[in-house]
Amino acid sequence: MLESRTRTCRQGARATSPTNSGTLHPIVRLLVASALGLAVGLFAFALGVGVTGSWAAAGAIGLVSAGVVGWLFWKRPFVELDPTACPRSLAIVAAMATVLAFAQLTRLTVFMVAPSRANFAQFPSSKFEVRHSCVSAYYVAAQAANISTNVYDTALYNAPDDDPTRMRKPKTLGPFNVDVYEYPPPFLAVPRSLQLVAPEFLRFRTLWFGLNGLVLLAACVLVARSLGPAAGTRALLLSPLVMGAIPTVSFLEKGNVQGAMIAMAMIAMVAFERRRWALGGALLAYATVSKLFPGMLILYLLVQRRWRALAWTAAFGAILTLLPLVVLGVRGYAAFLEHLPGLVGGEAFPAFRNPASTAVNYSVPGLVFKLKLFGVPGMGFGASKVVGWLFTIVVVAVTFLLGKRSVADEDKPLVWLAVLTLATLRSPFLPHAYAGFPPLWMATLLAAQARPTTRTLALLVGACVVLNFYWPIDWPMDPRFLATLTLVPQAATIAIAFYVASRFTRRLSAPVGITGDPVVTTVP
Repeated sequence: MLESRTRTCRQGARATSPTNSGTLHPIVRLLVASALGLAVGLFAFALGVGVTGSWAAAGAIGLVSAGVVGWLFWKRPFVELDPTACPRSLAIVAAMATVLAFAQLTRLTVFMVAPSRANFAQFPSSKFEVRHSCVSAYYVAAQAANISTNVYDTALYNAPDDDPTRMRKPKTLGPFNVDVYEYPPPFLAVPRSLQLVAPEFLRFRTLWFGLNGLVLLAACVLVARSLGPAAGTRALLLSPLVMGAIPTVSFLEKGNVQGAMIAMAMIAMVAFERRRWALGGALLAYATVSKLFPGMLILYLLVQRRWRALAWTAAFGAILTLLPLVVLGVRGYAAFLEHLPGLVGGEAFPAFRNPASTAVNYSVPGLVFKLKLFGVPGMGFGASKVVGWLFTIVVVAVTFLLGKRSVADEDKPLVWLAVLTLATLRSPFLPHAYAGFPPLWMATLLAAQARPTTRTLALLVGACVVLNFYWPIDWPMDPRFLATLTLVPQAATIAIAFYVASRFTRRLSAPVGITGDPVVTTVP
């Protein structure tokens, strides 16, 4: 077992001359402080609109939040910055990424607080992208949740004339199409609580966006902090490539909770490392009882015998599981158990009625339906379930092996993120809007731990270009051709996850950075 590691790749940036370091350090500090302040200000503004309904009050909240966070980071950084970790090339890439990310998020914020301004949506020419709203399902389900109502009843979400053999016809909520609720009952605890503050849907949608954005931002900062000064500095500088990416902006725009759950699970693991057991247990428990796939991290903790973390997670999991009984009763869980096979197998997802949605499905079981588009016989839900359960065995085995390995503290976030990414790929339906966030984050963390050379940055930018591929499903294109195109980013997502996992499942092999540079490993 590896007892200690000396990572020469983390010292690569120390080749920077003292003069350059001294010149760049205040610039880097200003760049990070400004970026964090502006991002927090945008999300706080949206949150303020959702809570108060007043743009003036929300503007004050946003300005104060931006100023306080920016000033605090400038005076006393949340992450210890290494002045030798950022050569000029990385600073330039980070500055460009920050400007683009801020432009993306500012534009999105306008659409989130003023939904009539559809020209500020990410793809204003796509009616599907503008009108699709995942958060509408959470809102409707939370509003309807009671002992006498089945929140999985499609009549709550589908139009009366919906034909299950054709493309879905949704109900509408203002200018948005209502999505179908596909989560366990405990997830509704947060939406129901937020409805007390923002009972009207448009305000609820805006509040949800602000909270989601802040959770993602907090996860990026906390993970960067856990990497150490050099890699943490680079991770912070590269985080705009994640926050401003097309997939990230897409799920923030739709209000889908997938990215926030990944971020929440990562924060939970960081909390466990800092011995914040209650916080970590509460976050990981909520993520698990809400989306199921973060439960792979519970297996990881079990293999590592992290009993205290497991105990806190189990305690909060029990509380969160029992609370819905007060609102939904036993009947609510009975309805979920009846609905669960369709969630696991894919039959519950109306997206499979649309060939274009099938084409942009990045999940491993979803490959079966891509083959069906090309006329391959026998490619249906039965075959997809077989592939899904076989891949589940693979994910469990990889998670078990990762849990058995000794990993340096600064490498742990990559391991956690690899486990989460592989777990998401097991879902029967994982559209490109939600699949790109974790591999993009992994790519930036890999680059942060490698020498900040031109080759590293070129590989990172190339990975970002591939993982940012996006095609709205109502734009004209043959589904078979679209399925072929998406195989590239889908393969990149799978490859990055397995690459990261393979680095730490090889007992005595020296791990390498994104550039392929070897790392010196000391084995007693």
